[in-house]
Amino acid sequence: MTVDDANAGGGAAHTPHHVVDHTAEPTDDPLAIRLEQLILGADRRYTPFQAARTAGVSMELASRFWRAMGFADIGQAKALTEADVLALRRLAGLVEAGLLSEPMAVQVARSTGQTTARLAEWQIDSFLEGLTEPPEPGMTRTEVTYPLVELLLPELEEFLVYVWRRQLAAATGRVVQAADDEEMVDRRLAVGFADLVGFTRLTRRLEEEELGELVESFETTCADLVAAHGGRLIKTLGDEVLYCADDSGTAAEIALRLIETLSDDETMPALRVGIAFGTVTTRMGDVFGTTVNLASRLTSIAPKDTVLVDGAFAEELTRTGEAPVSETQAAEEAARAEKEGETPPAYRFALQPMWQRPVRGLGVVEPWQLGRRPT
Repeated sequence: MTVDDANAGGGAAHTPHHVVDHTAEPTDDPLAIRLEQLILGADRRYTPFQAARTAGVSMELASRFWRAMGFADIGQAKALTEADVLALRRLAGLVEAGLLSEPMAVQVARSTGQTTARLAEWQIDSFLEGLTEPPEPGMTRTEVTYPLVELLLPELEEFLVYVWRRQLAAATGRVVQAADDEEMVDRRLAVGFADLVGFTRLTRRLEEEELGELVESFETTCADLVAAHGGRLIKTLGDEVLYCADDSGTAAEIALRLIETLSDDETMPALRVGIAFGTVTTRMGDVFGTTVNLASRLTSIAPKDTVLVDGAFAEELTRTGEAPVSETQAAEEAARAEKEGETPPAYRFALQPMWQRPVRGLGVVEPWQLGRRPT
């Protein structure tokens, strides 16, 4: 719940284009107010100006924090609580103590706001909405919603904190294992895109509910496979997912598992995957850079049910012994091992060079088709 900068005596500021206002304007609806009080655990007490003054924070900084968290401008309505004051005080205190710079504190507010806003929207749209259907004829949604939220709130809150701590522990572990400070931000990773083929045409044939179920099934399957095999899901874009992995073998296994799993599902369109390996810049849980762009371009030129990788990824697979340099080399190694009574190298993956081709914005690339070697 942000304020207009005009109320702070400055010029009007616009909400940045990448921030979505997720919090509705204050309402006088009795049930909405009761639910708000239940969820926030406090009554409305302050206007934005009063909250900023009580927290000892300038109106300009308070407005930046609230806007970064994705809260809507509310003018000078009395709609803020003690929790809002405490949150301002904490963020400002981190800046005053020198633990965070002001831009970093705003970034923390923005990343937290965007992530939790999506979570809250999903919980309401896909979870609470279904559960609040009146269980008996004559009961209103109003009579069901409040007691349900009252029961769910503490459980969901504890679960959220648990998952966040687990994820924070995993992310911290990756940071402390980095070779140097630069690697913490600019890291060498395998980046993969998985894209449903013909999704646009599919949207014209399916009803909205059917399309929603397909997308949810696709995203769920991808998220489960990426996590189970040691990758990290960066984001989902309806018909496309972006994931990354610390090593090429993990990324390759995920890509082939995705193809194999979805090809067995008759309700799913064909899938194509592109993977690139190289330096990646990480910001706010997202990844950027030429490596990411190349993975996306490889996906766009991949045939259906096929995984295409770039030369750097192919080289990394061979360097780590996950794939042979060529099938000729693999055959020679197998023959030599058999002659000497030894076990031949066990390669998991096969690489087949494809024709060079121009890729928009990245010049000419030579993709490789990734597959499994027969066991």
